[in-house]
Amino acid sequence: MIVLPRFTLAAAIAMTALPTAALAQDAARAPVQTLSDGLITIMKAGKKAGFAARAGQIAPIVDKSFDLPLLTRLAVGPAWTDAAAADRTALVAAMRKLTINQYASNFDGWSGQAFVIDPKVDTRGTDRLVKTVLTQPKESGVSISYRLRQSGGDWRIIDVFYQNSISQLATRRADFEAILAKGGVKALVGHVNALADKASR
Repeated sequence: MIVLPRFTLAAAIAMTALPTAALAQDAARAPVQTLSDGLITIMKAGKKAGFAARAGQIAPIVDKSFDLPLLTRLAVGPAWTDAAAADRTALVAAMRKLTINQYASNFDGWSGQAFVIDPKVDTRGTDRLVKTVLTQPKESGVSISYRLRQSGGDWRIIDVFYQNSISQLATRRADFEAILAKGGVKALVGHVNALADKASR
């Protein structure tokens, strides 16, 4: 049996661990990179491409980058447990539509903007936090961070933070609370679909 000196063994472990850690960081950054690239693409397509074309371009990227079922469940909170399966499905579809339409509406022009993704990935329990900045010529950059959770071996976005402080998930949860209290999940489906339709106009 070959016995490695202690320092050599430690070095061997470190050499093995470093690439693994780097790969884990790259894996968590990948959905954010995919989304950022997709947003720049629809920005460059611009208003002349039309809303429907931009929505069609960003839709598969949203599907690939976000964990929409989990994101929806977290936004709904305890009411999700008692919701009928059909209502859950309808609500996830409505949230998907809202996410796609808001991106297609808000990212409709390009004048030199770019996303810069921080190579350092922060750990939040079992989640990861990836920070980006949307740079804008002659203007201050906009900080956008993404919280990701592993699902089926892949990292997916479950929350978006604007200016590193405003949680989209928390904002939606607060918005949904009163609607759920009045009309339950069915009413919330109608509310989210109405928001999605408004974003498309």
